[in-house]
Amino acid sequence: MMELINGAYQIQGLNVLEICKEFGTPLYVYDAEKITKQIQSLKNAFSDSDLKIKYAAKALTNISVLKHIQQQGCGIDVVSINEAKLAIKAGFKAEDILFTPSCVDFNEIVEGVDMGVYINLDNLSVLEKFGKKYGNTYPCCIRLNPHILAGGNYKISTGHGNSKFGISVFQMPQIIEVVNKYKIEINGLHIHTGSEISETDVYLKMSEILFGVARDFPALKFIDFGSGFKVAYKENDMVTNIYDLGLKLGKAFRDFYESYGRKLELWIEPGKYLVSEAGYLFVTTNVVKSTPSVTFVGVNSGLNHLIRPMMYDAHHEIVNVSNPVGGQKVYTVVGNICETDTFGSDRKLNEVREGDILALMNAGAYGYSMASTFNSRLRPAEVLIKGGKAILIRQRDTFDDLLRGQMEID
Repeated sequence: MMELINGAYQIQGLNVLEICKEFGTPLYVYDAEKITKQIQSLKNAFSDSDLKIKYAAKALTNISVLKHIQQQGCGIDVVSINEAKLAIKAGFKAEDILFTPSCVDFNEIVEGVDMGVYINLDNLSVLEKFGKKYGNTYPCCIRLNPHILAGGNYKISTGHGNSKFGISVFQMPQIIEVVNKYKIEINGLHIHTGSEISETDVYLKMSEILFGVARDFPALKFIDFGSGFKVAYKENDMVTNIYDLGLKLGKAFRDFYESYGRKLELWIEPGKYLVSEAGYLFVTTNVVKSTPSVTFVGVNSGLNHLIRPMMYDAHHEIVNVSNPVGGQKVYTVVGNICETDTFGSDRKLNEVREGDILALMNAGAYGYSMASTFNSRLRPAEVLIKGGKAILIRQRDTFDDLLRGQMEID
């Protein structure tokens, strides 16, 4: 983690300003050590369960980060066939990959079967197509919608009744009908209700639904509780008590599979929990602009690099790493995109001067993975700090990248 040591911010003993000087800004930096610690915390919390961690790749798909997570003994959850291909390239075996698509062309699912990955279906129509094509020759998992509204912003809540995700638990008779019609082997049941869930009780409610349904499927190998574990985005934020969750959900799970008749695997799909706090977006101050009511800090990045504040009203702490001991003033930090483009309003920061480098915290999840070239601006470089070394893991875009794939006509 980034720490202030002897008047300078450091990550794994490396001076942050030196990293920014070497690689330029805007710059994404990830701390591999923090990712490893987050993985280990989950293993410790669920130590009494047969836990399988499936990293939710959509949070951050850089191939080097995927390799690091694979090296820690994790599997992976993917939502597109290209994420599945990235996973294979990163070293994940097909049997370590859970493919959970939504509203995709059926050919993507066929390609997933050809790859040999676990298939997770969230639509009755697709389940019917799957049964017609594969019958009992290839197992699949079913994603259920539990009709539970939980988590943070409504846009990232996926288990409520109006969500596009999952087959409604109220449609269980139709599910059973299709499964029996084609003799489909169901090897897993899955629920993911969204992101930023801090209450253990939400997961226990999910477990009651899953355990109630599971008895209709005698060939289960695993039950997948998704993720949504909340991390702290600001001081004193409420977070998911992973150890309380592991204790209570683990016990409920063991009690269930003892009555089910055999031991099952407990799967979870942490994404943000593994990489959010490990990531930083470093930006340089272009202008400090005072108006009668607001002092703006304009930086060389924007919603094209970190869309969460504008899309989800997400809070990201902002730190002036160039002036760690300066007197504090109130600023609104904005980007260089030609839209309303605010990283943080009315923030107390150590005095910001033009040229100062700021750090946007908790930027590892859904930062670069949702980045764009809006306004024809280039995407930043990515750096992984591993073993006390800063390693470039993605080059900064160039102008040629903007033109790649375009066909110029007279």
